[in-house]
Amino acid sequence: MLFSKIKDIIESLEPESIPDSRKAVLAPLIEYVEEKLRNKKPIDLNFICTHNSRRSHLSQIWAQVMGDYFNIERLSCYSGGTEATAMFPVVAVTLEEQGFEISPISEGKNPVYAIKYAPNSAPVIGFSKTYDHKFNPVSGFAAIMTCSQADAGCPFIPGAEKRIPITYDDPKEFDGTPKQAEKYWERSLQIATELFFVFSKINQHAST
Repeated sequence: MLFSKIKDIIESLEPESIPDSRKAVLAPLIEYVEEKLRNKKPIDLNFICTHNSRRSHLSQIWAQVMGDYFNIERLSCYSGGTEATAMFPVVAVTLEEQGFEISPISEGKNPVYAIKYAPNSAPVIGFSKTYDHKFNPVSGFAAIMTCSQADAGCPFIPGAEKRIPITYDDPKEFDGTPKQAEKYWERSLQIATELFFVFSKINQHAST
């Protein structure tokens, strides 16, 4: 059972608005998760961006939420960067406004957050780290590249079974502008919509 505001947002999403060209980009992720389900294996997804500060966190969190929403079992979602910086504070603010409960675990240059999306589910632990950090899986996972720089700069991710580029425009370009809040909200909803589409397709296949 998700928090009600998150559930309301999910039910307001419009996956039918996703263009066919973008659905083709998402297809390898659908296929990867379906294969894991068929083989009754754990599903580990590591969302990777350059700084692990914005898009990779949003993707990790929404993927875990959609797995819960569609009852995908044994799904664990992670995130990392080619370097560690910090989760950008506006990401936490945006998620809070969209219904998540955000609790700081530690402060400093790279704060750690507990990001809760349901009363009885473990929170996602959000902080910036490299993709090979000990918090992340070392093998048997899909590396999902959420930014073009990381996609181009990391042609090989050690331990990844599959490397899937699903890149998003960086809301960072609007930092400090009047459109900052709007663009982070927009990017979060785009990611949520596309991951809703992914997991809705998996659910249909898994139940047949």
